[in-house]
Amino acid sequence: MIKTAVVGYGLSAKTFHLPFIRLQPELELVAISSRQPELRLDYPDIQHYSSGDQLIELSDAELVVITSPNDSHHPLAKQALLAGKHVLVEKPFVLTEEQGQQLFELADKQQRQLFVYHNRRFDGDFLTLQQLLSSGQLGTIRYFESHFDRFRPVPRPRWREQEGEGSGILYDLGPHLIDQALALFGPPQALTARCRALRQGSETVDYFHLLLHYADKEVVLHSSPFSAHPTTRFILQGDLGSYHKTGLDPQEDALRAGQHPTGVGWGQEAEVMYGVLADAGGQRPYPTLAGNYQRFYQHLVAGLQQARPHLVSVTEALQGIRLIELALQSQRLGRTLEF
Repeated sequence: MIKTAVVGYGLSAKTFHLPFIRLQPELELVAISSRQPELRLDYPDIQHYSSGDQLIELSDAELVVITSPNDSHHPLAKQALLAGKHVLVEKPFVLTEEQGQQLFELADKQQRQLFVYHNRRFDGDFLTLQQLLSSGQLGTIRYFESHFDRFRPVPRPRWREQEGEGSGILYDLGPHLIDQALALFGPPQALTARCRALRQGSETVDYFHLLLHYADKEVVLHSSPFSAHPTTRFILQGDLGSYHKTGLDPQEDALRAGQHPTGVGWGQEAEVMYGVLADAGGQRPYPTLAGNYQRFYQHLVAGLQQARPHLVSVTEALQGIRLIELALQSQRLGRTLEF
């Protein structure tokens, strides 16, 4: 058993990590750090710490999962690695490529493993995109569009939407879309970006529109807080056909509702939400594969116990952060930047 501790007890920990840590037979949850009073009621039989610093210093965890605010990822991951622990860091991995490079070099020096969390590689619709690409049904891909839109026209009083390092939607939802694009197509040649605060009273970026320029295709990554209609999720266009998908993977809503991520039908989308495949022969629903975030933790355990390659490579993790930095720079300069 790998003794595992979680730093933070917010939405990320409760929804995307703890349910799957508890499901993974090789992992033993031993500690959580948080000042939230409900923690002791929810997890009475494990160690509790008021801060991530204390947890890293005092717990006997072998693996530390960091789900705390974005600007704490680098210092806490550094502390955990220096303490001889393996580390999994929530997205965004860090705030700068330089910070990420430092952590990977430290992990190598300490002979510990450093993982970056990108659960949405196991969204059902993303798995379906990969299936379509590998099948060749759409021919050569020329255009890809990926959205993560919401209808949140009024800023909320929470750290993600307040002024500060690592806040804003580009650091919140941007890592999902960027990581998926890198996994599908690799790094672009250049990037053009608009990253703005469009809501009245907004203190940080709440809208982004990124154009990733490739030699043979264009990729658009987009997030708006003003989308009241059912959101477009993916548009994939090739010279033999196209695929259009609306709606989001159902796992997050199910987890928020308290459903247990096991059993037949977990991660399966309703047929009415299937995407549409269109080609010269007409258009038809294209079944969405079932998603399963548990597969991320299965990959993590395999990396720890069997030294298998990490799901998110060092290169991809660093490229993802570099693209965020470039997007903000492109907005400031008002021009396209080479990657």
